[in-house]
Amino acid sequence: MAFVKGHWQLLVLVAVIFALWSTPVMVPLKIVVVLLHELSHGLAAILTGGSIEQITISPEQGGLAQLRGGSRFWSLTAGYLGSLLLGMALLFAALRSTADRAVVAGLGLLLLVMAALYLRDLFALLFCIGLAVVLLAVARWLDHRANDLVLRVIGLTSMIYVPFDIFSDTIARSHLQSDAWLMANEFGGATVMWGGLWLVLSLLAIGTSLRYGLGASSNIVFGKSTPPSV
Repeated sequence: MAFVKGHWQLLVLVAVIFALWSTPVMVPLKIVVVLLHELSHGLAAILTGGSIEQITISPEQGGLAQLRGGSRFWSLTAGYLGSLLLGMALLFAALRSTADRAVVAGLGLLLLVMAALYLRDLFALLFCIGLAVVLLAVARWLDHRANDLVLRVIGLTSMIYVPFDIFSDTIARSHLQSDAWLMANEFGGATVMWGGLWLVLSLLAIGTSLRYGLGASSNIVFGKSTPPSV
């Protein structure tokens, strides 16, 4: 009962996301997670000595990161798990800090950098730039609570989407040419083995972060002034 009282807003938000999951309302948020997925591939390549050639996303929630060099193992692994970690970071930036406006603005600037350096196709450019403008506007003109809510929605969507996507693409439909399929072909093992490993790791990460990161209360307090972000 104490948990529900301390986190009822988060629980309601999760319920709303699930209720709208198969509706057009969630499509832009799912595409955001796909963008984080492809960015995670690219960041892993850069961190292991490679580079990003191009990133592509589609309205059908598909994506592709064209990389040069770097560790193939870590680049493939980073897609699902990296996007999950980025989503968790956004959620806990909202829950455990007052820098919500700075984080939202930073995310908007990151998207503009991605658009300038790595996006070539029209849909990806328009989506990324449009989302960046919206985020920068939210950070500039809306208050701490609104920015907090934006981070919660993106973070929770990632934490829900990633395990579902891993199961759907690598276990339920293991014939698809997914990251796990590529891992199996390049490093051995079966597609479902890699997908199952990533699914277990993602669920462990989500469970551990929620257990130790939520604190006594995650509710947004309305009717009181909140400190400005720094």
